[in-house]
Amino acid sequence: MKGKVFVLSAPSGAGKSSLIRELVKQDSKFSVSISHTTRPMRKGELDKQHYYFIDDKEFDKMVGEDGFVEWAHVFSYRYGTAKSTINKLLDSGQNVLLDI
Repeated sequence: MKGKVFVLSAPSGAGKSSLIRELVKQDSKFSVSISHTTRPMRKGELDKQHYYFIDDKEFDKMVGEDGFVEWAHVFSYRYGTAKSTINKLLDSGQNVLLDI
């Protein structure tokens, strides 16, 4: 059975990440989508675990190829959810949580 997408949207600091951690911990059918970003990696972050860290050129390429479900400018950087990431999880039966 194909999974479903759930979008959690709220201002920064509202508790989205805490809610997502609990859902994933309590139900193995939930997965978190890892976003792509053009911002630099912060201390303690890992590529492909916290974000897919890419440069502006690669982000532009993905936008041009209609590779994102959604993307946005946030301050000086861009963030986006790749269609390929979502589809892979959904096809495996996982419910996907998007932290927007």
